[in-house]
Amino acid sequence: MNVFWKSLSCFAALATFTSGCQSQTSPPSAPALAHVEADGHDPAGHEPGDDGESDVTLAMGKLSPEDRKEAEAQKFCAVMNTSLLGSMGAPLKLDVKGQPVFVCCAGCKSKAMKNADETLATVARLKAQNMGSKN
Repeated sequence: MNVFWKSLSCFAALATFTSGCQSQTSPPSAPALAHVEADGHDPAGHEPGDDGESDVTLAMGKLSPEDRKEAEAQKFCAVMNTSLLGSMGAPLKLDVKGQPVFVCCAGCKSKAMKNADETLATVARLKAQNMGSKN
């Protein structure tokens, strides 16, 4: 048994112990084991070629053409830089000191607004990186 499954077994035993008489008849499925941060962000976003790519396309399609162009130039959330815009639904557009900024979800909105200068610097860096990867 590899280390991952041993750890999972220990976690399942602890969860059963702390939750009373509930029993677990089978291990959780693989998707439930994906690495997701405490605030619900999937830091990997969707990898190209998986079924999430169409989800991202659909989510980005919910934006106006002008906003979609801006969001595609930014590509990643201004707060969670590893969260691909559109991977958690339609990106949210914010106005940060007169600049359009996109975040992946409502949970990132207050963080972006609270640290406005840092958010704008991150967006500038993301756009520069995205432009560099297109050439």
